Amino acid sequence: MRRVSLDIPIPTESNDDDYSGSPEGDLREFVVPLTLAGLRLDAALAGLLPEFSRSRLQTWIRDGRVCSDGQTLHDVRARMRGGERLQLWIQADPALQTAEPEPIPLQIEFEDEHIIVINKPAGLVVHPGSGNWTGTLLNGLLAHDPALATVPRAGIVHRLDKDTSGLMVVARTLAAQTDLVRQLQARTVKRHYLAVVTGDTPASGVVDAPIDRHPTQRTRMAVVQGGREARTHFRVIERFAGACAVECVLETGRTHQIRVHMAHLGHPLIGDPVYAGRRTPPAVTRGFSRQALHAFQLGLVHPASGETMNWRISLAEDIEALLAALRGM
Repeated sequence: MRRVSLDIPIPTESNDDDYSGSPEGDLREFVVPLTLAGLRLDAALAGLLPEFSRSRLQTWIRDGRVCSDGQTLHDVRARMRGGERLQLWIQADPALQTAEPEPIPLQIEFEDEHIIVINKPAGLVVHPGSGNWTGTLLNGLLAHDPALATVPRAGIVHRLDKDTSGLMVVARTLAAQTDLVRQLQARTVKRHYLAVVTGDTPASGVVDAPIDRHPTQRTRMAVVQGGREARTHFRVIERFAGACAVECVLETGRTHQIRVHMAHLGHPLIGDPVYAGRRTPPAVTRGFSRQALHAFQLGLVHPASGETMNWRISLAEDIEALLAALRGM
């Protein structure tokens, strides 16, 4: 198996502003045009390099990867006069330095030279991390398209939890990734989920409750005053004895958002091992081994053509079986 190696060290930051050595990486050089005079350094770079997000450029500035006239620039707020000669050393994604391609089967709903839309099965971790350094979607993507090793996070722009199934989009180029991230930030990407929850929920509504790390259980998320803005729209699709099938539409995309918001309403997802609390689900559902959540519809603007695109898939087989069991009660 070929190992992907993008071993690009980050230079040690000195205490003075004198540039004392070139970082490793892909060097870009350009002159700041007068039309960008007065802008902050990060904003000027974003105008010169639209394929990179502002946050990524800010990180590279703070890491000492931007030089002007022999000096390293660390202040993202430094104002440009126009005419500066800038050098930027582009850093490869450190998360891919040791990632290996693995022949993991991928159910691809759509792909072209810009994006891939995948139907992720439950049980597949999206990105390597603690306890899951191999066997992830990222490893499978590197095997499917080795060129993704040049795109941060192998093109992954949003995630599904390990035990959530359904649609995800992956970017195949830096430009496509930056465009999709901006669409997510602008909340124009449409993500629809089917959740099976306990209890009898209202017919429809909006959960507008901020989410952040649980104050004492750091592996969990929670509704926390002063947390990050989070908003979920929901409507009941079908009612059962002691449960409902609910369509959830994300307006924001926080970690575990639907799971946390539905539990906050008092209607946790069936099978959720983290947020179920003391709510007792119907007896026929107690063998369901994951949170009952499936991303069945995805809509976005194609990053190259500008075309509005939508995908809709069938429910996962285990969720179909769960609904059948509830209907048979």
